[in-house]
Amino acid sequence: MSSALRAKELLIRAVECDQIGRILEAQTLYQDGIAQLMGFVNGEPDENKRKGFLTRIKEYMDRADAIKARVNGKLMLGKVVSHICIEDNDIGYDYDDIFGQFMDDKTIEILLEEPYMTQNYQYQNLVRFLELTAVKCKNMKYFRLVTKEDTKNLDQQKTNIGQIKADLERRNITCCVKYEESLHDRRIYLSNGYIIKIGRGLHFYKASNPVYSIGLVNYKFRKCHKTDVDIWSNSNS
Repeated sequence: MSSALRAKELLIRAVECDQIGRILEAQTLYQDGIAQLMGFVNGEPDENKRKGFLTRIKEYMDRADAIKARVNGKLMLGKVVSHICIEDNDIGYDYDDIFGQFMDDKTIEILLEEPYMTQNYQYQNLVRFLELTAVKCKNMKYFRLVTKEDTKNLDQQKTNIGQIKADLERRNITCCVKYEESLHDRRIYLSNGYIIKIGRGLHFYKASNPVYSIGLVNYKFRKCHKTDVDIWSNSNS
């Protein structure tokens, strides 16, 4: 498929997602479509055609910027509806207990900002979160993970995340992974209007000790590191 046709396909899908409220997916599609179209335009010898394409690109860039502003607004605004203070060595806090009640059939998109995704237990925590999503969010269509690159073992990181991405896509959930080295926030945006902010992100559980003891599988019995959890509600979502 030529870059022009690929760009057209991506941008048509972006507009469709934009119109039905799947703004996270639309944002990614606009960005990818614009990049494809720019690559095509740079090789276009006809000056008039190139100007026409650049005009269209500007229109799509404006749409993408508007969506970015909407996403950022949803992440920044709202009010706290739940606050949980987890003390060191506390037990009884699995993901379902903490925020499962805020995940529902209206959640069609999720953005997870989790800086650290390099260790086996961190991938396992991600899978546990997605398992809860599969139970609670029956209409889930799009998942975006934003994390940092594993500079020590990048190939293994991409293999592990690639397996998770492929499994989601087999379940008809589009998955997008973005790497941002400056990322430090840990938060989960649900498209039904809730934002979950956890001081330690998903990784607030201590290792099961000894390994084969109660808590190995059921995290309700896992000891926790000290952290705070705030659930925000954005009434405009």
